[in-house]
Amino acid sequence: MPQPNLAFRSANPIRLEGMLFAQYLDQAAEGFFSFMLGGHFREIIAEAYLRPDHDLSYQHVTFAEQNKAVVGMVSGYTASQHHQASDQPLKQAAGRYNLRFLTVSILCAPLMRMLDTITTGDFYLQAIALNKELRGEGLGSALMNFAENRAQTFESKRLSLDVSADNIVARKLYERRGMTIESRWPKRLAIPKLKFYRMTKTF
Repeated sequence: MPQPNLAFRSANPIRLEGMLFAQYLDQAAEGFFSFMLGGHFREIIAEAYLRPDHDLSYQHVTFAEQNKAVVGMVSGYTASQHHQASDQPLKQAAGRYNLRFLTVSILCAPLMRMLDTITTGDFYLQAIALNKELRGEGLGSALMNFAENRAQTFESKRLSLDVSADNIVARKLYERRGMTIESRWPKRLAIPKLKFYRMTKTF
């Protein structure tokens, strides 16, 4: 059960919250967004965050607060929401840094296509992150509880997520939650630091 002093609230379309979301998102993705967008990744993601109907929109973000201070974040959406989303807000937000974004997108195209394999009926957990100094206090489980409850609110049949093969701590947490590895990426050619597992849990 969530800690008594841990509260969840929907994100607001405010730039300051967008910057916070960007930091948590990059933390959850182990630096992928700062690699893809460069040193201005916070500003770029915060700009995209303000816009509706895409994967990085504030619409899919929930912040966790402790004593009225944000200490974590959960971001996720249904397969239907993802397939109807546009990638234009992020491209437009990248602005003059769009060349870097497009270049990395091409290099990581197989990884990006992995997102489009979200199974109909799934709720995809895009990111879950917690302030580093609060790890080990059971709050990660509280965030997972929230994510599962949110998935069931959408009447999703499963919870799914992608986790780095090197992130053993996260994988063990998900396994304790009853999640299992459904597939691996890449299937053949090994790419250092770019190996992922798709994990799922059926409700």
